[in-house]
Amino acid sequence: MTDRVLLTGISGFLGGHVAVELLRAGFRVRGSVRSAAKADKVRAALAAAGADLSRIELVTLDLKSDDGWPAAMADTRYVVHTASPFVLGQPRDRMDLIRPAVDGTDRAVRAALATEVERVVLTSSTVAVAYGHPPGRAAVYTDKDWTDLSGKGVTAYFESKTRAERRAWELMDAAGRRQDLAVINPGGILGPLLDDDPGTSAMIVLLLLNGRMPAMPRAPMALIDVRDVAAAHVAALAAPEAGGRRYLMVERLTTLADLAEVLRQAFPERARSIPRRQIPDWLLRGIGIFNADMRNLAEEAGNPRRYDSAPVAALLKRDLIPVPVSAVETARSLIGTSAV
Repeated sequence: MTDRVLLTGISGFLGGHVAVELLRAGFRVRGSVRSAAKADKVRAALAAAGADLSRIELVTLDLKSDDGWPAAMADTRYVVHTASPFVLGQPRDRMDLIRPAVDGTDRAVRAALATEVERVVLTSSTVAVAYGHPPGRAAVYTDKDWTDLSGKGVTAYFESKTRAERRAWELMDAAGRRQDLAVINPGGILGPLLDDDPGTSAMIVLLLLNGRMPAMPRAPMALIDVRDVAAAHVAALAAPEAGGRRYLMVERLTTLADLAEVLRQAFPERARSIPRRQIPDWLLRGIGIFNADMRNLAEEAGNPRRYDSAPVAALLKRDLIPVPVSAVETARSLIGTSAV
């Protein structure tokens, strides 16, 4: 069997970086896109990043359909499943987000089990770890923690990631192959873009740069660099110790005000557009009576969560990239496009 990896979601921000890392590590990559129309853009972005396109094959897969999965799995040694719906706002019907996330993970894992690949690496999130718990928790969150779906403040997105990851573990446990699954649980992801689409991951930096955020909520954010997340996916493929484990990935907690100051220092010519004012917590709580997103931000402001990322640093055998560096490189990528 060749060292071919089926990589779902290759057209995404993280998926593209994972593809670059896989190719650098010597793997062949079979990447999935939702439509053939995206194929040329993916190839162009990867070529610009220095990828060897001769070792990339693109196939069309839909998280909501069984079509194409057996063929996509043929002659593959590993599966990296990064594809999952991601939105900034919350859908009117929670299941519009939850169903494709869970069903897509179900399809990817079942297809992997059917062809007996050696390992599956799944992209999950810290939102599958640290939410729905009583506020004010002082203990650090670890890979043993799970989001409590019956708890307060669990959004449709949080539920989608939690249920999708749990489904993956259930399927692998039922097959007696728990050690053949590794899960990466990153916080919010920043870092350099591979194309001119800012997507949703870079949106917080974009909003700070373009002057469309007059004031900032105080809620702390758990952030990580996309290159570290991509490298962790690749390291987890072959490392024996990675099997059967979850890896939380947060370099630090920071606020929008912290990021704004970093950007002002790095791009003084844009300093006047970058906000300085913060929204008082009491105002967020008031707005939250009518707006669920604002209500969630108000709850975050008084409830910082700390995460144990030491295991993933040990897996990578290096320190994580500092968030200020990630923020500046995100901004530099955005400035180089028409987004700002």
